[in-house]
Amino acid sequence: MPKQLALGLTLPESTNLDSYLPAANQQAVSDLSTCAAGTGEPFIYLWGATQTGKSHLLQAATQLADQAGRSALYIPLDQATQLSPAIFDDLEQMDIICLDDIEQIAGQPDWETGVFNLFNRLREQGKSLLVTAHCGPLNLPIALADLRSRLSWGLCYQLQPLDDNDKIAALTAAAARRGLTLSEETARYILRHTQRDMGSLRRLLKQLDHASLEAKRALTIPFIKAFLNRQTDG
Repeated sequence: MPKQLALGLTLPESTNLDSYLPAANQQAVSDLSTCAAGTGEPFIYLWGATQTGKSHLLQAATQLADQAGRSALYIPLDQATQLSPAIFDDLEQMDIICLDDIEQIAGQPDWETGVFNLFNRLREQGKSLLVTAHCGPLNLPIALADLRSRLSWGLCYQLQPLDDNDKIAALTAAAARRGLTLSEETARYILRHTQRDMGSLRRLLKQLDHASLEAKRALTIPFIKAFLNRQTDG
């Protein structure tokens, strides 16, 4: 079952470590896994550019913890305007808390204080905290110096984007999970003619899956070319 989120959202079951290609991020993924299981470093800070899989990894860690029988909560701080810092109250009763996009609360004293106090309570209780951001902890525009210092504790990883060969491997693996066959040549064609970020590529693959099923066609270059032309004409 998908893990319940703050705001009544749910984690998609496909957001797991099996659907994440580590590539140059193998050590970060390994340490994230042991943290989620409760056997590794209790605090991990992940940062990187858009489309490096930060949210994917936090959501996967939440599900891993759940599967290990640990209580876990994923909080997307890009939705902070719909929340209150009171959401942090008593969260030290959970085994692991995942805070996504912490830069979203930077410069907001009540939120910064809330995260600072949560960090301390989790540490006192021997619980785990995973945090993501778009930059390293020392470069965050956090006004509360003690919080910026706390965020520098534990393990810190800059997630590296996938290169073209990694993206081809990720595409073919994602296609295989859908029961589709995608050749390397066809995957390279997709990379040359569409948006290249993994989010867009996964959405395109989902569309191609539906279109190929409806047309009863394999994912060949002519089929994909015709599909993309229809999308452009539409």
